Amino acid sequence: MDSSAKIRIEDILNRVELYRPELDEDLIRHAYVFAANRHQGQVRRSGEAYFTHPLTVAWMLAEMELDEVAITAGLLHDILEDTETTAAELDLEFGPDVTRLVVALTKLSDFENSFTSREATEAENFRRLLLASMDDVRVILVKLADRLHNMRTLSFLRRDRQVAIAQETLDIYAPIANRLGIGSIKMEMEDLCFRYLHPREWERLEHEIKDRADAAERWFAEIRGIIEGLLLANGLSGTVQGRVKHMYSVYQKLRRQDVDVANVFDFLAFRVIVGSVADCYAVLGLIHQQWPPVPGRMKDHIAIPKPNAYQSLHTTVLGPEAHPFEIQIRTWDMHKIAEFGIAAHWSYKEQGKGAGSEDSRISWLRGLLDNSEGASPREFLDSIKVDLYPDDVYCFTPRGDVFSFPRGATILDFAYRIHSEVGHTCVGGSINSRWVPLRTELKNGDIVEISTSPQQRPHHDWLNLVVTNRARSKIRSWLKREEKKRSVEVGRKLIEREFRRAGVSWRKASGSDELKSLLASHGLAKEEDLLAAVGFGRLAAPAIIAQLLPGRDGAAEGEAPAADAAREASGAGNQALEVTGDADFLVYVAKCCKPLPGERIVGFVTRGKGVAVHSRSCPNVRNLLYHPEREIEVRWATNAASSGASPNQVELDMVFDDRSGMLASISQVISAEGSDILSCQLRTEHNDRGFGAMTIMVRDAAQLDRILSHLENLNGMRRVERRGQAKTRA
Repeated sequence: MDSSAKIRIEDILNRVELYRPELDEDLIRHAYVFAANRHQGQVRRSGEAYFTHPLTVAWMLAEMELDEVAITAGLLHDILEDTETTAAELDLEFGPDVTRLVVALTKLSDFENSFTSREATEAENFRRLLLASMDDVRVILVKLADRLHNMRTLSFLRRDRQVAIAQETLDIYAPIANRLGIGSIKMEMEDLCFRYLHPREWERLEHEIKDRADAAERWFAEIRGIIEGLLLANGLSGTVQGRVKHMYSVYQKLRRQDVDVANVFDFLAFRVIVGSVADCYAVLGLIHQQWPPVPGRMKDHIAIPKPNAYQSLHTTVLGPEAHPFEIQIRTWDMHKIAEFGIAAHWSYKEQGKGAGSEDSRISWLRGLLDNSEGASPREFLDSIKVDLYPDDVYCFTPRGDVFSFPRGATILDFAYRIHSEVGHTCVGGSINSRWVPLRTELKNGDIVEISTSPQQRPHHDWLNLVVTNRARSKIRSWLKREEKKRSVEVGRKLIEREFRRAGVSWRKASGSDELKSLLASHGLAKEEDLLAAVGFGRLAAPAIIAQLLPGRDGAAEGEAPAADAAREASGAGNQALEVTGDADFLVYVAKCCKPLPGERIVGFVTRGKGVAVHSRSCPNVRNLLYHPEREIEVRWATNAASSGASPNQVELDMVFDDRSGMLASISQVISAEGSDILSCQLRTEHNDRGFGAMTIMVRDAAQLDRILSHLENLNGMRRVERRGQAKTRA
């Protein structure tokens, strides 16, 4: 059904009856009436009645052939969040199964408006969603349908909300749909995200593909006729489908190869659906007899399914006029799983078959949560994004066990996949009986054997050698424990030295009521935490003396300059920065990214220097995240983003069509926003492309955001970004 068509409850019931003859129709009808009454009078940003949203979600779940409990939850999924209805009332009306799903889908409210609080709430909401999905996969399926319909209606929100929601969907929800094998949802989500994150690229690509549509249709008809003839001549029954790869996939391919659509042919693809596995391989042989295969482009996902249970044969061949195109060959059961993934397995389980498949399909959810134990909210969300990256490399142990890894994974990732202790003591290993070092990347089909040594220990460089979240989490956890041990020893020496200078024994202060009060004031649980904080540099030993031994001249003198310097540094240049909860830190703007007032920022404690403040999009932040214990909350002071703030230099990089008047248009946009151009370098190349490097003056992040937005909308502008920060406006 067209998503724009008006959905009726009868449409949903008729669709469900096709695959569930024993449908509990009364449950769905009751939910329909109940939700319609509770949402009555509520409207969406589009102006349509709010109830169209849960009704559409329920229709999507029916298309995935889920049961009436899931569809009922789809109708009610916003009722606790957006109406006065309580969980107890829901339980009384619909029973515990429906209530449990709806409660799991209800988000926590933001605790406050600070970025850190919103981030913590977002992380906690997602953690609860994953926990509930491990017990009942229908939770995440309802959430995916909810997010997909919200993406379809994103045009009615402000531009900043469009970008934020689309980026979150592309980073988290589309990969989840992929990991669950729901290809139809994954592809539509990616295309919608592409449309809102890169509107000009979307418009340009859509236009270029339409220009080639007529030629593609003739080409499709020719190839389809040849394949259908091969099937008929060899007594095989099957369906041949021709398609253009979805827009986001084409966009990624064009960016990787840096070419135009006119020079790419293998975005055209065919799918052959047959009755049995034997027929799949028979069709593959016929295809390779008809057209020569492209070496290295044949993948057998039937013999080795993807982690999301996807199965199909993939091959790329050279067709007429030596144009390459892809063919996928699968059975009808494989096709259903490719489209609906774990939802298809759910329906199989309901029929009493394939129950074990569901458990293996969601086992990675448990891994996401296990590997994030003890992580900060941002660490948790970042690790989720890493683990959701598609698995493309399949390797074997000498015993024949198969492990899947993301592209770029190394032998060290393999070692940590086996066991954390194997990873901690790994010194290298053998790939296909040949010795290799830790940094060696894994390739499809490698047989890997790990070598260990009891003398080996992890170190920080290992974080640059691994790509899986499991390996990164285990290494970081080990380093954190070792770092704390060292910090405790260093902190003990510093504290004891300061106490000796004051003529007092540290042992007398240890365990005292004054020390307990000091620990509480800094939010520390025990004395060891205080020593670690001093050893690492979070707290200064003279400041501790000043609190425990008030009136000591040395301690007071040692603290005053630091406080003055902190206040002087934080207010320099009228770009005030504040460290939440501690005014004694020196605070300075990192030179690598020079964050602008109003921009999302993060602080990191540096030994002997204070707190370095980076933009959240700074490339160097990735390395600093290896030391999460150094992170500290910072924020712009009220006057930092005021109109009187000192201007900041920002460097922009541009790629545009070399047309008359382009420079004048760029200059006019910048001038209209009250900004000045300090320097400008331009060059053109033979392909009628222009490249610009420009330094401008801006007051804050909001002004830069407006300038970038207007430049992106210029006719002929292909790409514009802040140097070193391609996603400044995420």
